Amino acid sequence: MSDTTENTPVVEALRQVVAESYALIGQTHVCHWNVRGPGFFSLHTAFEEQYTELFTAVDEIAERLRALGALAPGGLGNLATMAGYTEIAEDADAKAMVSHLVDLHGKLVASLQKARDLAAEADDSETEDLMIARSQVHEKTIWMMKSYLG
Repeated sequence: MSDTTENTPVVEALRQVVAESYALIGQTHVCHWNVRGPGFFSLHTAFEEQYTELFTAVDEIAERLRALGALAPGGLGNLATMAGYTEIAEDADAKAMVSHLVDLHGKLVASLQKARDLAAEADDSETEDLMIARSQVHEKTIWMMKSYLG
């Protein structure tokens, strides 16, 4: 395939997943840097594990776009605009941080499921499998963070 591939529904959905994943990395990083309180150590560590895992994952999704002959989106401003996420206040408390990230992971799961379904319709099992695997990671993260919230 060439880099001039049409922007198919699968490509557009994958570009959205890249943008949302990258924006989630940024939001998780802010929480990692600024978390305070009794849960500091566990949350600081959990947030670092999350953004580290996400960084590797977003690279794999962007490379899938390239394998499909499309370009991956870039630029922090562009990715933030595409994601459309509300940013957390730097001075948010730990509970607000976890709630915010649960919400963002949930939005990303919805985008992953959309991309999964579009890939299935397009008979693109490689993209479908990748979206299923990513959904599983984010669903587990949501469960774990909701457990923290009680």
